[in-house]
Amino acid sequence: MKLSELVAQYVSHKRALGMRFNSEAATLASFCHRLDGDIDVESVTAEQVHDFLTGNRPLTNHWGKRRSVLDCLFRFALSRGYVTASPLPRYSPKLPPPLIPYIYSQQELKRLLDVASAACSPYGLLDAYVLRALILILYGACLRHGEALRLTMQDVDLDEAVLHVRESKFYRSRLVPLGADLNSAMQAYARQRNQRFGQAPAAPFFCLRDGRPLSQKAVCKAFQRQRTLANIQREGGASCQPRLHDLRHSGAVHRLIAWYRCGADLQLLLPQLATYLGHIDLAGTQRYLTLTPELLNAASTRFETYVLEVQHE
Repeated sequence: MKLSELVAQYVSHKRALGMRFNSEAATLASFCHRLDGDIDVESVTAEQVHDFLTGNRPLTNHWGKRRSVLDCLFRFALSRGYVTASPLPRYSPKLPPPLIPYIYSQQELKRLLDVASAACSPYGLLDAYVLRALILILYGACLRHGEALRLTMQDVDLDEAVLHVRESKFYRSRLVPLGADLNSAMQAYARQRNQRFGQAPAAPFFCLRDGRPLSQKAVCKAFQRQRTLANIQREGGASCQPRLHDLRHSGAVHRLIAWYRCGADLQLLLPQLATYLGHIDLAGTQRYLTLTPELLNAASTRFETYVLEVQHE
C-alpha cells in the first residue's frame, strides 16, 4: 500500500468516528509530501521519520505532537497488516518544558485595547473596533479564539446575554452567559457592525471590512502588532511570547482570583467553571488554570482567615 493511500484511509477512518482531525490531517499531508506519497508504506525508514520530525527546526514541543500523529498512523497500519513494524524512533529527545500560559494583568489588557487602532492598518481588512471587541470577548467570556471566530449572528443573543458556542474543541456545544459589562460592549459592537453588514442569521458575528469571516491568520498578525505596541513581552524568544489564546487563560485565572478574594467555595465553583470553559472534566480545568503570585497571595489570605476563625472557636 502507498503512503498516500494509507493516510487517506486513516483520515477517513478518524473522521467517520466524528473527529474533525484537521491539524492531524495537515501533519500527515506534510509527511506524505516530504516522503513522496507514492512510496510503499513498508519502505518508510526510521531515518526518514526522524528527518521529518526534526528537520532543520529548533526542537520544540511540537515534535511530540508530530510524533504522536505518526505513531497513531503506523499503529493503524500495523493493526490492519499494512506494515510489519513501525519506523517510529523508540526514544524521544529531551524536549523543552511546556510553555506556561501568560496571564495578562488588568493594566496590560487596558493597553491592548488602547493600541487596537494603531495595530490595524487603514489599508488592511481588519477594523480596530472588531479587534477590540474580539479581545473583550476572548477575555470576558473565556472563549477559544476558534470558537469566537466561528460565531454567527444566530449564535449571539444579546437580548438574553448568551452565546451559543457550537461544537467546540471536544465536539460539544454549550451556552455561555455574558456579564452585564461584556454584554453592553457586545451590543455597542453589534450596532456598529450591523449598520454595515446587516443581520443575516448565518453571517459571521466578527467580520472583515469586506464582510467575510475573520481569519485566524489576520487576527494573529494584528494581535502581534498590538502586543508589541502595548509593550507586552517575556523572556525566552519569539516562541515564548504572550499569545492570543492566553486571553482565555487570563479570564479564567482572574475569575478564580475573584472567587478567592470573596471567600467563595472553590470546590463548588470549579465544576461550574469547567462547564463554562467547555472542558469535559474537572482535571482539564485544574491543569488549565495557572497559579500567579496574586492567586497565591489570595489563597494565603483565605487560609490565614480560616486559621484565625479556628483559633477563636
